[in-house]
Amino acid sequence: MTDSKPSIAVLGGTGDLGGGLALRWVRAGYPVIIGSRTADKAETSARELNARFPGSGVQGMDNAAAAAAGQIVVMTVPFSNHRSTLESVKDAVQGKIVVDVTVPLVPPKVSRVQMPPEGSAGKAAQEFLGPDVQVVSAFQNVAADHLADLEHDPDCDILVAGNVVAAREQVVELVEACGMRGFHVGPIDNAAVAEALTSVLIFMNKRYKSPGAGIRITNLPDMD
Repeated sequence: MTDSKPSIAVLGGTGDLGGGLALRWVRAGYPVIIGSRTADKAETSARELNARFPGSGVQGMDNAAAAAAGQIVVMTVPFSNHRSTLESVKDAVQGKIVVDVTVPLVPPKVSRVQMPPEGSAGKAAQEFLGPDVQVVSAFQNVAADHLADLEHDPDCDILVAGNVVAAREQVVELVEACGMRGFHVGPIDNAAVAEALTSVLIFMNKRYKSPGAGIRITNLPDMD
């Protein structure tokens, strides 16, 4: 592992999306901490990753402990647990980058856009955590199954929204470590676009029998 790489705490890292992101960051050589509501589930996932990547040193902790231990904190929890998770880690994440992957899906109508009063989950997180936390919204539009398949990089671009350019840049690097392209799309207010798009993609997956539709950004200069 490269010491210069920041440690990443993945809250909800025992789930499909969090687990897929953690898997790719471990492969890329990042120090990873798996967080879960219960420490034993996180420890089990950590053991599995350590068995798959010997010497990676993945740790498992409850969400609050993981948030305190990680330099960058990634939230991959369901929307129903969003606020309670923020409350449990608020003190631990002060001064850090928090990558919010949450999508405001409201079952059973998950293919219908239903945004919270703040405008997006990312904006709600920024308002709740306060100005000393740099919330960056990203990774809403990539399917967990694609992340889990290390034989192929996901055919998907990632929209990265946040108020601090330097924080967005670090998250773009995390996107690239997962084998995808990340694009700055402006302040945290713009997170609403990627979050809403997830419901659209869910609808398209069902309508067109897709295993996980994604998006591509085209016609930008100097892009492969």
